[in-house]
Amino acid sequence: MNAAARVAEQDRAAGGQHRRTVDVGEGRFARASIALRVYQRTRRIRAYLRWSEAGRTRERYVGEVDGSTRAANLKQAWAAAWALELLSEEPAPAGSWASSRETRAIMAANRGRDTRPELLLRRALHRRGLRYRVSMRPLPKLRRTADVVFTKAQVAVFVDGCFWHGCPEHHRPATKQNSGFWRQKIEGNRARDRETDQLLQEAGWSVIRVWEHEDPDEAAVCITEIVRSRAQ
Repeated sequence: MNAAARVAEQDRAAGGQHRRTVDVGEGRFARASIALRVYQRTRRIRAYLRWSEAGRTRERYVGEVDGSTRAANLKQAWAAAWALELLSEEPAPAGSWASSRETRAIMAANRGRDTRPELLLRRALHRRGLRYRVSMRPLPKLRRTADVVFTKAQVAVFVDGCFWHGCPEHHRPATKQNSGFWRQKIEGNRARDRETDQLLQEAGWSVIRVWEHEDPDEAAVCITEIVRSRAQ
């Protein structure tokens, strides 16, 4: 793989070049990359964040990854680096609608589906013999999409991210730049969740919400009981 291809690979995994930023102080930023190392004895893959500072290569361990492809492992590693607060926001260009590059990147990343918590829960449900629909509207006319849907039993499952949905156990309100923006955004998400639950329940649906930090197998046991009891 040539240098240009390696840069493109890192950009894709991080969610854009602006997501690969390390604050090295005094208003200066360095572009980072992820290095993956396979340990032969254990076959485990460890990820390291690397960047150049004052002519020297710096490196920080971000954790183990277990994706099925190199791209998946890089994506996991970048997410871990952000969670560890090893990366910082870079000032956005003048005239940007958001006050930081990070704000725009987070908003863009929230449009995705098939997150790791969703996949783990779906696999756990599948192992228990359940079949379901993925990312669909329980009520076609209501613009609310559930992550897992059991149409016959009328059970809608939402896998909620701790940050985006204000998890009482893990959510930490922003205290720095854009704190007002993020507080309003999270409060709006919570209100929308409550409204979604009410509308679906009024239409005869059972709504189950699973936090991303919950054990997928334990969640699957509860979901299986509800689905089978309603399908009888």
